[in-house]
Amino acid sequence: MDLNEWMNNQLFSREDEHAYAVLDGASIPDLLDRLYGDDRPEFECLYRGELPPDMAEVAPYLVELTPDSAFAGWVIEKGWGQHWGIFAVAPADLRLLRQHFRRLNVVYGPEHKPLIFRYYDPRVLRGFAPTCDATQLAEFFGPIRCFILENDDPGHALRLSRAEGKLRQETTPVDLGVRSAQGA
Repeated sequence: MDLNEWMNNQLFSREDEHAYAVLDGASIPDLLDRLYGDDRPEFECLYRGELPPDMAEVAPYLVELTPDSAFAGWVIEKGWGQHWGIFAVAPADLRLLRQHFRRLNVVYGPEHKPLIFRYYDPRVLRGFAPTCDATQLAEFFGPIRCFILENDDPGHALRLSRAEGKLRQETTPVDLGVRSAQGA
């Protein structure tokens, strides 16, 4: 399956939904250059307020993806298997998803100390999602129909969705010329 076919099957299969990437600036050295580049996608920083340049570089960003865009192709071709972020498919607009994801940025530890929750790292989301009960899943998913992320082996995509209050996990092969975790 080539890149365009994979994107169309996984991210752009329904006309009534939008595809998004939640990208980790700390994992993508040239992310801001790409966001502000020639193929400028619609995006929002998931941290609030005016950020100093060093924080802006490592912040998470919500990016709306469009079919056949150079930006979407770049994210998948270069970022798949590199823990750059996760994908979300939803019938919601960018503004609503920004509000939703911003609510997830901070969690509180055992002593009620605020902690940054890096749910947009596929390694974190793979471990977190299966621990959620129905209420937590509803809160985490919000308006999102499904998340798509690299699996432990980036030769497979992991699709997370909800059904009857339970987490549904499906894996599908991905052959985008990515390096396996063992051969990287």
